[in-house]
Amino acid sequence: MGKPAVIEVLTCGPMVTIQDGGRPGHLSQGLARGGAADRRALKEATALLGDAGAGIETPGSPLRLRCDGAVTISLTGAPMKATVGDRVLAWNTSQHLTAGDILDLRPTGTGVYSYVHVAGGFLTEAVMGSRAAHLIANIGAPLQAGDVLPCNASTGGARRVEAHARWGGGELRLVRTPQTRLFPPAVLDRFLTTRFIRDVRGNRQGVKLSMAGAGFATDGQLNLLSDFILPGDVQMTGDGIPYILGPECQTTGGYPRIGTVIEADLPRAMQAVPGAVLTFRFVTPAEARAARPGKPAVTPLIRDPGDMPDLLAQQLIGGVVSATGEET
Repeated sequence: MGKPAVIEVLTCGPMVTIQDGGRPGHLSQGLARGGAADRRALKEATALLGDAGAGIETPGSPLRLRCDGAVTISLTGAPMKATVGDRVLAWNTSQHLTAGDILDLRPTGTGVYSYVHVAGGFLTEAVMGSRAAHLIANIGAPLQAGDVLPCNASTGGARRVEAHARWGGGELRLVRTPQTRLFPPAVLDRFLTTRFIRDVRGNRQGVKLSMAGAGFATDGQLNLLSDFILPGDVQMTGDGIPYILGPECQTTGGYPRIGTVIEADLPRAMQAVPGAVLTFRFVTPAEARAARPGKPAVTPLIRDPGDMPDLLAQQLIGGVVSATGEET
């Protein structure tokens, strides 16, 4: 990394924000951690770049960025169609862009949250130790056309990361909360055998689930006292409809929480598109800890010659030796 560079937002869809790991440790002051909705994408970006810092999170919104300076970017999270002019960029990779390059991102319908990072992170204003926008707390704001994002110039190589699969819904593992035992056994059994559908209503606060049949309630839930709330909690509203709470969820609430989605599966919950089928299964705390994925594996990105418009400019032959052992 060297001299400063900037990336300008040329066009931008709704609710595109800068996100990083968020602001842990402020729950008692009424501030949720916030940060990236898909925290696994941050780890993948860090594996690609070494220092990913704060990046751009787009919830399926188109995005067009222009580089003013040489930068190394990474593309992680929900796959999007990424192009620079006639060049198609592979997803889950790091790529080197030069001054004047324009990066176009278009949604593909796979997953929800996509991420663009630069080596060293975007150097926007930090608030309480984080650059993450937290819209519920009125910290930061969505990006818009004309915004200029400072960063450091860099010359990193092209690499590919082995992405942790988390698209299309599926099974979510839960640990019990202090309120799980308040649900009657028959209600818990029905909850675990129900196929839920990710509703169209959802954002960084949480996603609504729909299902056939009656809702899920505890005995005497109207008498429950307000309690702390965490991302991943599966909270039942007064009519028994479950919501999976996200990074900008409230910090306290009186609705019962039937369980908490484990850290390893919360990205799958947040990346489920409307219509995706979700089911639940309880695991022990030890099983939840053991399920945490390891550090993402990274390998050099081998480009297909058919995708290289600059093929003739590449160094294709190197390390030539004489078959006879004589110097040439």
